[in-house]
Amino acid sequence: MIQSLKFGLYNFITSNSVGVILRKPKFQVLVSVNLTIMGSKKRPFSTSSATGKPNEQMSVAAEKGVSKENGGKSGEILVEDMETVEKMTVPQLRVKLRSLGIPSRGTKQELVASLKTFLDSKLDDAGNGSVAQEDKVSSEESLEVADNPSKKKSRKVPSKNRDQSDVASEVPTTRQTKKRVTKGQTKDTSFDIIVKQAEITQEMSIESNDIKGKKNVRAKRKVSSATASAHIGVSEVVDLSVNQDEPWTIFAHKKPKDGWIVYNPKTMRPPPLSKDTKHVKLLSWNVNGLRALLKLKNLCLQQLADREDFDVICLQETKLQEKDVEAIKESLHDYKNSFWTCSVSKLGYSGTAIISRIKPVSIKYGLGIPDHDTEGRLVTVEFDNFYLLCGYVPNSGDGLRRLTYRITEWDPSLGSYMKELEKSKPVVLTGDLNCAHEEIDIYNPAGNKRSAGFTEEERQSFETNFLNKGFVDTFRKQHPGVVGYTYWGYRHGGRKTNKGWRLDYFLVSECIADKVHDSYILPDVDGSDHSPIGLILKL
Repeated sequence: MIQSLKFGLYNFITSNSVGVILRKPKFQVLVSVNLTIMGSKKRPFSTSSATGKPNEQMSVAAEKGVSKENGGKSGEILVEDMETVEKMTVPQLRVKLRSLGIPSRGTKQELVASLKTFLDSKLDDAGNGSVAQEDKVSSEESLEVADNPSKKKSRKVPSKNRDQSDVASEVPTTRQTKKRVTKGQTKDTSFDIIVKQAEITQEMSIESNDIKGKKNVRAKRKVSSATASAHIGVSEVVDLSVNQDEPWTIFAHKKPKDGWIVYNPKTMRPPPLSKDTKHVKLLSWNVNGLRALLKLKNLCLQQLADREDFDVICLQETKLQEKDVEAIKESLHDYKNSFWTCSVSKLGYSGTAIISRIKPVSIKYGLGIPDHDTEGRLVTVEFDNFYLLCGYVPNSGDGLRRLTYRITEWDPSLGSYMKELEKSKPVVLTGDLNCAHEEIDIYNPAGNKRSAGFTEEERQSFETNFLNKGFVDTFRKQHPGVVGYTYWGYRHGGRKTNKGWRLDYFLVSECIADKVHDSYILPDVDGSDHSPIGLILKL
């Protein structure tokens, strides 16, 4: 059975109520709803009618070809009450039902029952309304709610002549539904809602019943906020609960704990230090192939340098060969000091680099252990106040084939090397350490217990060889209950839904942990499956 209801919307919006006039030629309903905004995560914006003034009248006019009744114009029948329905003839009832999109077969008694059922449902929706008299919004929408057994239900909102802006409300149904907003004759539409009340609640509903009461589709949404300000862009397919421009602000975690929040650098970074405060700004980035990154027209290291004004950047997984390094060095205008190490055991693999505008005191490549130094995984530079290590820790690999090597050889060797350096100066280790240390650092902890980067062995090794030796995870110290990822796999499009891992770190000696002004992530910088991370260290 296909049931459809087409009507236009006139919205009157105040801070406390919304008046809605539903219009179709020869079919008018006056509805009023109370509007408050309370806020909810990841749930489509939907509407639900609230109680208002009763006894509003509804008039329904029949299609042409029917004689006058109750003083109506020629070719129309005005249905003012249920008694009028009883007096209608079978042809009149059929014409009226067809005009409303209701099946018109059956005896007169069945037709009367169908029309009464329809009118009852409309009176229930319309009888609780009052028109808000202030802050009217001149906008007209036509809404179609269709019940098609062969397709998923959808709600289309074509718009026209919009002086203000319109909001498309998505309607979740008892089945899985597809939400679509169809553009009308105007250009892009958007809706700005600014609510300045301390406690506002919005609850609106749309209900669709067939004439026998077999189907009931109801959508409700409650949103809470002390002061709500939203800008919603309406496009062809819209999920209003997801910010497509800033997907890293989506709270994505399969096993969240109370108090956890999502990382947002726009709101969680401290004010910049004054020019009088001596400090150094460090960046680190697994570029997943530097040559491919430099080919992107809208992104290069120089552009990132212009934007972030860093003093030093550490790169991992450059995948360069030694013959490629000189050409790249020439493109770094303000950074005359760069130090590169490439894999010699497997060409075009691994590789790390440190690029600096500050001239270091000394440079060292590798750990000084031949078994660990053929893949170009570590560069160390010494500055006046600290050592900086750029590291790319070996991945345990498919089937965890390198897990034993990593936790029994590489991690202990690196931890011991750092402690040896620390005897003369504080140490800063940065890079892709290939370990999500805690459950907060990975979207799906339960599903990755035996995945490289989240095994119990790797996590324990991370603690034993780094944290327990006095090195501090600066991001977690600054943001103890914040979900912030630095890696999103390409395979499942994790970046769009913020289903990621935190694999990139700045670890510092405990003696300088309090000098960290900011440890942060730059999730808006793409070009790799990792995002850059940063550290501002007061000297």
